[in-house]
This record gives sequence, C-alpha cells and structure tokens, in this order.
Amino acid sequence: MRVAKAIELDEDTERELQVLAKGRRVEARLQQRARVILLAADGMQNKDIASEVDLDRRQVAQWRQRFLEGGLDALRRDAPRSGRPVTVTAQMESRIVQATLHDTPVNATHWSTRTLAAHLGTGATTVRRVWQSNGLKPHLSRSFKLSRDPHFEDKLLDVVGLYMNPPEHALVLSCDEKSQIQALNRTQPGLPMKRGRAGTVTHDYKRHGTTTLFAALNTLDGSVISMCQPRHRHSEWLKFLRLIDRRTPKHLSLHLIVDNYATHSHADVQKWLARHPRFVMHFTPTSASWLNMVERFFRDITDKRIRRDSFTSVAELELAINLYVAHHNIAPKPFIWTASASDILAKVTRAKAALVAAGG
Repeated sequence: MRVAKAIELDEDTERELQVLAKGRRVEARLQQRARVILLAADGMQNKDIASEVDLDRRQVAQWRQRFLEGGLDALRRDAPRSGRPVTVTAQMESRIVQATLHDTPVNATHWSTRTLAAHLGTGATTVRRVWQSNGLKPHLSRSFKLSRDPHFEDKLLDVVGLYMNPPEHALVLSCDEKSQIQALNRTQPGLPMKRGRAGTVTHDYKRHGTTTLFAALNTLDGSVISMCQPRHRHSEWLKFLRLIDRRTPKHLSLHLIVDNYATHSHADVQKWLARHPRFVMHFTPTSASWLNMVERFFRDITDKRIRRDSFTSVAELELAINLYVAHHNIAPKPFIWTASASDILAKVTRAKAALVAAGG
C-alpha cells in the first residue's frame, strides 16, 4: 500500500497557508490548494482530503507532491499544459496599444475588443489579453473638474487648516444645502431580496414634490444640525443660521465652511452676520465642492436612506430624513480629513500640467 509522504510545516509557512486558505480576496483555486496542504500537514490521507475539499484523490496527491518539491511558489502556479502556447508578437502588442491610446473608431468614441480586432485584423481575445496586461480599459472614463478660482490656494489652505488644526474655543461646521430631493413613489411594489437575486424596484415613478436639506456637520464629533425647507433662498439660509445659533453653545465661536452659492453672501445674510460676530464664514474655492466635508454626509444619506426608498409625499420624505439624522446623532462618528494642503496642491499642479499638455 502506497503511503503519501508526510508534510511538516514551519510556523511562517503555516501562517501564510492559513492566510491563503481564508483570505477573502484570494483565488478560489489557490484557497483550495492551501487547504489541501494544511489538511495533509494534519496527517489526513489523500482520499479524506479529497472528500473535504471537493477534489479528485489524484489531484490532491499532485498538489501534495508539488508542494514538497516547490513549496508555496508551486501552489501559485498551474502545472504546464499541452497544446500550442498563446503567443502575441511584440509588434502586434505595440499596434494594439498604440491604436487604443491614440486612435478612435470612425463611428464611436472608444474601441471595443471586437471593433479594434476587426480594425487590426487580429482576434478579440488577443486584444483583450493585451489590454489586461497593459492595464487599458477603454470602456471606462472618469469625470474631473479643476477649479479656476484665482484664490484657490488661499481658500484651500484656509479650509484644510480648519480641518487639520481647528481653532480653540470654537466649533468648525461644514455647511451646505442638498437641494431638489425628490419624493418619488414607485409605480409598483418592488420584490424583496432573496438568495441568488437582488431586491428590485421599478424604473418608473410618480413625483410628489421636492425638499431641500440644510445640514451643518460638526467636524469635531460628526454630529449634524439639519433642517428641511421647500426652497433654498437666502431667507431659508437665514433660518438655518438662526437654528445653528440656537443649537450651539453661546460661548463658542462658529467657523462655517460653505460654498460660493449666492444665498450665502446675500446682503441680508451679511447684515445678520454683522450682528452675530461669533459666526465666521470660510468659502471653498469655486468648483471644489469636494473640499466641503458635509458632502460626505450627503452621500451617505442618499445611498442609505433616500435613493432606494419610495415616498408618497414630501412630508413622508422629510420624516425619513429627520429620523436618519436623529439616529446618526445618537452615536455620531466624525469624518477624518487626512490630505494635507501641500499634497492637494501638488496633485492639482500635475493635473493642470497634464491638461495643458492635452491641449485643454
């Protein structure tokens, strides 16, 4: 009777195998091989291991032997296979890369594997392999916006300074309005999520009006002062400033980070601020809403509470918003700003140089 060779693992190898066997981002086949070796090291026979990991006994024996011969590196590589190896000449790879980066189809904005393959007289699989090996993804694009504010650097330093080094005896509040939140009522009830199927909602809906959420995020503890209003004029902004005044300790000065929306600098607002000197306004640069930390809160409430729900009235929508904010304030968590102003300026400088080089 043939007996498989015993496998003994040192501490480091066993730890790495455990990581491979349980890692959430590890390929399933590599997880399976790592489990084979761990079970073999525990003294299990090949037939029992095969039953445990859902493999053939001969496959278990093969990976056991390959580990003995090549260690962990052998588990990460597939065994050589028969057949003609896949080959892409350097010339063809260069043509594919150049065409992908510098040419476009006559009737489209970007290539697909099939259109580029037809254009170059090669196979779609070849194009796909070259794209993967060179990190090319023509079907994807990302949006961007560079601020043209002439005082961009000064405003950036001011706002980031408040985040990373807030003043003493003061509260820093990131403020903004999320306007035109629609009370949408789906035309039919959606189906609930179940195993193997995501929850569903109808693509069409009935509109029942809109509301505007005013929010002030305390950058120190993450709590939120909020208010819903039907519109977002300077009069509603003044109501919100009065609410902030009532809801914050009177002995603290208030540093409000806001964008350049016209209502924030309306003449009536300026008069009110002159009578309330503890309010200090800090404006983000034009086209730089990402600097306002409350936008992160708006993203959360949209994703977690508003987008997938159905509302039969504005009152129902506002109730849902108020309940979300109240629940958030029970145990708020602050968003931590980590990007320094110098790092942001360096990135913006590189982006502007690239834009100029591209002819923008």
